[in-house]
Amino acid sequence: MRTEKNILIAFILNFLFSVFEFIGGIITGSVAVISDAVHDIGDAAGIGISYYFEKKSKKHPDNKYTYGYARYSVLGGFITILILILGSAAVVLNAIKRIINPVQINYNSMIIFAIIGVIVNLTAAYITHESDSINQKAVNLHMLEDVLGWIVVLIGAVVMRFTDFSILDPLMSLGLALFIMINSFKNLKEILYIFLKKVPEGISVEEIKNLLINAEGVVGVHHIHIWSLDGNTNCATMHIVTDADSRDIKENVKERLKKHGISHVTLELESTADECNEKICCIKTKNDGSQHHRHHH
Repeated sequence: MRTEKNILIAFILNFLFSVFEFIGGIITGSVAVISDAVHDIGDAAGIGISYYFEKKSKKHPDNKYTYGYARYSVLGGFITILILILGSAAVVLNAIKRIINPVQINYNSMIIFAIIGVIVNLTAAYITHESDSINQKAVNLHMLEDVLGWIVVLIGAVVMRFTDFSILDPLMSLGLALFIMINSFKNLKEILYIFLKKVPEGISVEEIKNLLINAEGVVGVHHIHIWSLDGNTNCATMHIVTDADSRDIKENVKERLKKHGISHVTLELESTADECNEKICCIKTKNDGSQHHRHHH
């Protein structure tokens, strides 16, 4: 609920500031401010989409989404990051044009808008900084981009006000856009890993196997699959070879996995007399022994 509320506040602040900036651009006659207002309205729309997906991600599992709606939060983060990358690419192109053909800037109105922009976006960035979801992390990066952007505008406007060195504005914009793009691609990689069901960061299949093989009553472990639903909730399925009491084994295994950040576990128990026919998807790990064949003590 807190993540959802944080994104909503960021959306409201961003949207109101966009409208204020748009009106201000018309009053001052600054095309630069109006175009930035259009960019910020696009940002606000992206954050609005993030809010919708974050809200949807809290829905409980049902017959259509048996794992729940958690991945909608990741999808919201993905859309936000895409908007950021496209926005940064547009800033890069615009900055290059400005370097080639410098434009006369209304420094005084720029300074006023930059101060208000820094305050509004800094507030939104602070509200979203405690990232407990990938979606909020993406929104926070969005807010950070706007804060840095307005700091750049403010410094640039003050310097240009006294030196008339107008090329400084596109140069600083270029540096900022590249910085945001690098961070965006890092976040994008994390999101893609979740969709591709990569083993979550900090979890080793080898370590998990060794951890469980040493549990009392466990003879073998194979067919291990570990993935993350949304970057926070980690899931695992596996086959446990045992002749011990099934309830004790399940409780022991689940307790051990929980301590390693895996909260959603599905186990299939096999006796040492059983033969596992699941040859597909089995990965080779050390000490596997005859994981595909009949298990022996």
